[in-house]
Amino acid sequence: MKISIVVPAFNEERLLPQSLAAINAASAAFAAAGWASELIVCDNNSTDRTAEIAAAAGAIVVFEPINQIGRARNTGAARAIGDWLLFIDADSFPTHELFADVVTVISSGTCVAGGSTVRVDLEGFAYAAGIGWWNFVSRTLKWAAGSFIFCETAVFREVGGFTERLYAAEEIDLFRRLKRLARKRHRSIVILHRHPLLTSARKAHLYTIRELLRFWTRTVLSGGRTFRNREGAFLWYDGRR
Repeated sequence: MKISIVVPAFNEERLLPQSLAAINAASAAFAAAGWASELIVCDNNSTDRTAEIAAAAGAIVVFEPINQIGRARNTGAARAIGDWLLFIDADSFPTHELFADVVTVISSGTCVAGGSTVRVDLEGFAYAAGIGWWNFVSRTLKWAAGSFIFCETAVFREVGGFTERLYAAEEIDLFRRLKRLARKRHRSIVILHRHPLLTSARKAHLYTIRELLRFWTRTVLSGGRTFRNREGAFLWYDGRR
């Protein structure tokens, strides 16, 4: 068994070193199971030291010139040779325990894909409520957060990977297709929850409450059209890091 870990990265020199260090340490769980792994970082047209940092951490570095997270994940996956793909965002920090849970689920042979609940590095009722709501939706609807997705490689390619029509929420589109395939094959989608993924809450620092409320109000009122172009999905693409 081989796991291909794919990290899309756009101007991530600030958090990428810690993220790759956490990924490399957590990958000991794969080695303990007798599995091989590879680490692939897709430099998504960065203008900082992202590619240099990734190479120094032992990653295979690929380049995607069009700045779009779904496209970056697809480019990384195209280079992968593992039996399973594991997508992790460059501002997230998985643990050995979380990777060990991935080993257990994959070894069961019953699932085609999955993800993890998340936690953020901020305290406060509003943040806890927001993350709690997402984790409930994720486990109920079997939608994985984009920051942590694992999927059998053959299945990922069969369903066509991430859509390149969306600039955000592409993971929900992917899991809708994966759920249909899983039902046909009498297999499952699993959202892990014993060891939630720690992910950065940097958007709370980089954007004002007014900016965030304006974006989500526009998104709801437009039926999600803000996700269809880079300008509309500015929270992911305007370069603030």
